[in-house]
Amino acid sequence: MRFGRTLPLLSFGLGLWTVATAATAAEVNGAALAAWWGLPFAGVLLSIALMPLLAPQVWHHHYGKIAAGWALAFVLPFAASYGAGTAAQALLHTLLAEYLPFIILLTALFTVSGGIYVRGNLHGSPALNTGLMAIGAVLASLMGTTGASMLLIRPLIRANDNRRHVAHVVIFFIFIVSNAGGSLTPLGDPPLFLGFLKGVEFTWTLKHLFPETLFLVGALLAIFFALDSYWYRREGVLPVDPTPDAAPTFGLDGKVNLLSLAAIVALVLMSGTWQPGIAFDVWGTTVELQQLVRDGLLIVVTFVSLAITPQSVRLANQFGWGPMQEVAKLFIGIFVTMLPVLAMLKAGESGAFAAVTRAVTGADGQPLPWAYFWFSGILSSFLDNAPTYLVFFNLAGGDPQQLMGPLATTLAAISAGSVFMGANSYIGNAPNFMVKAIAEDRGIRMPSFFGYMLWSGTILIPLFVLITFIWMT
Repeated sequence: MRFGRTLPLLSFGLGLWTVATAATAAEVNGAALAAWWGLPFAGVLLSIALMPLLAPQVWHHHYGKIAAGWALAFVLPFAASYGAGTAAQALLHTLLAEYLPFIILLTALFTVSGGIYVRGNLHGSPALNTGLMAIGAVLASLMGTTGASMLLIRPLIRANDNRRHVAHVVIFFIFIVSNAGGSLTPLGDPPLFLGFLKGVEFTWTLKHLFPETLFLVGALLAIFFALDSYWYRREGVLPVDPTPDAAPTFGLDGKVNLLSLAAIVALVLMSGTWQPGIAFDVWGTTVELQQLVRDGLLIVVTFVSLAITPQSVRLANQFGWGPMQEVAKLFIGIFVTMLPVLAMLKAGESGAFAAVTRAVTGADGQPLPWAYFWFSGILSSFLDNAPTYLVFFNLAGGDPQQLMGPLATTLAAISAGSVFMGANSYIGNAPNFMVKAIAEDRGIRMPSFFGYMLWSGTILIPLFVLITFIWMT
């Protein structure tokens, strides 16, 4: 898609966005909802999981319509039951306060990282692949899991484009760079950023999650190196690299986009630290000035990156809008249909999922860290991990001083579960699906939804069990 074609689309997004964006608004009363309101969300998940296997052609051509259909399967009955005004208010909040900020940030990172080309004929050996993932794990806590994923997935794929077995490389990249690596700072993953906004100190997760993160990332790198070495040896003599670089020297083309990446990180951090106290009310949705400035400038950064990046750099990166379009269409269905599920969870003992509230509390009334780790993690595997983090943060009392002090193990469990277990499914964290889409766009045959979960269940769950026994009891 050319710059000129993206202009109307992004301008439309800007026009919608400037109406409002917020973290607080009139919320759906989850205590009044029955569990069956979660069926459209289950329908979206099952469609993503099964339709690429059962009806691949239908899914490939109509996934956006299918996601929209499930969204309507929630919105229309909800409007009929609670009134069109209530439904419109809830939908407006979801679109403006959650979906648009999410997709604007993702588009900015996708565009900027697509304008940085790692020059040099990288050879996808086990050592190089492991090294790139280790670098990505460090970068993930500095520039976010999405930023690190979008920056490194293309050179990693290109480095392995003359190998037959590549899917496992992308899977471990999702485990390490798109999830586990982002657990050490509020910049790493949205749940931790929300904790920062709630009063958790910026360096708290670095101090309290470093051992768990080092163990998980280290174990995954070791497992990956062993597995990749096996496939590398089994492939024997590799065919000629189909995309050798003409220049033997390593370097970066489009380096100016490093400034754009820095601007994105600064804008995200600014929105959490600058509190001018100016807000607007748009039909029950509170619009805060710092959020308006952040997302407006992110759109500017996106346009600037498109304008200043030489077309040759994006061509070398095989940059295209297909993966971004797929994420945008599917996640609108996910965001809308998970609205009642999150509302029922927020209702606690008064909601349809009261059993979750009881399961994370001991007989003495104290929180159970291991239960918080697993419940926040399992739900973050399928729901947006940011609001899931907030649900359990508030369930544990919501007092940052208490949670950073006497209940530090509980806060560490919520933080680790929300970040680590986002790797359990393709939709557990935004970069997961994006990395998958980019890999498939490059011709890599990725596992199905359940096939990926077989990988995560076999490799990640035993590591999570060890983390539970060592740190969460």
